[in-house]
Amino acid sequence: MPATAASDPSAQALQRIALAAESIAAALARLGPPPAKPVDWQSAVAFRWRRRDGTGELQPVLHRHRIALADLHGIDRQKQLVEQNTRQFVQGFCANNVLLTGARGTGKSSLVKAVLEKHARQKLRLIEVDKQDLLDLPQIVDLVSDRPERFILYCDDLSFEADEPGYKALKTVLDGSIAATSDNVLVYATSNRRHLMPEYMAENLEYKHVGEEIHPGETVEEKVSLSERFGLWVSFWPFDQADYLAICAVWLRRFGVSRPDTPEIRAAALQWALDRSSRSGRIAWQFARDWAGRQHARGRG
Repeated sequence: MPATAASDPSAQALQRIALAAESIAAALARLGPPPAKPVDWQSAVAFRWRRRDGTGELQPVLHRHRIALADLHGIDRQKQLVEQNTRQFVQGFCANNVLLTGARGTGKSSLVKAVLEKHARQKLRLIEVDKQDLLDLPQIVDLVSDRPERFILYCDDLSFEADEPGYKALKTVLDGSIAATSDNVLVYATSNRRHLMPEYMAENLEYKHVGEEIHPGETVEEKVSLSERFGLWVSFWPFDQADYLAICAVWLRRFGVSRPDTPEIRAAALQWALDRSSRSGRIAWQFARDWAGRQHARGRG
């Protein structure tokens, strides 16, 4: 007569092993990261990708920095290029990934925020991704690929060292993976470096002469290969004195100063820029906030 499972030592041992395995699996599940929360796409038009407990999730930006294209002065050509590219994108036409490079404080990141402000009603959405999270770009693309909205993956103040892993992840998402990038996703990045990586004097020694032509070495080619994956390059330059003062006047009016171009204000604005060794839109905005704040406080006193 065959032995039952209750009396068979082998069956009892297998049952104990199965119960132990289930207990271990349950314990590991409790130690692991919680499942990602579903994204409330109606809660915001801008999101941040954040990693927590070993997993990434999209967090809505409930109080985003809102700025209009009309607020940006001295960069008319740059505004036209980026706004045209973004308009094509939200209308479902072909558009390019965008690299905005150049002098600090000249409006690169503000321009990205401004085109989001203009086209948010056409279902444009922005996802900000920090450099250390660029390895998650394929995961983010998969997350939004079936959505009806159009998404800008935004990387601010981007630069790399040669051995950083995010460098190759960005190259793959831009152009290089066997999988095609989703049609509803573009990458907009800002940087003070045109090629996104440091350039060294020793790299000039790698250049080769072929007849009358000069060919760069492999190190330079590798660095250029990333920036070339952006279809649209937009360069920003330092402002001259006249542009700087004009931008100061624009922001002073915005902050309630009725006469923003008096000799006293112009002299103070130039001194403010001299103290910071820079004339830029950011410096003009900071000066206008300081001047307007002090004048309003003095008036209330």
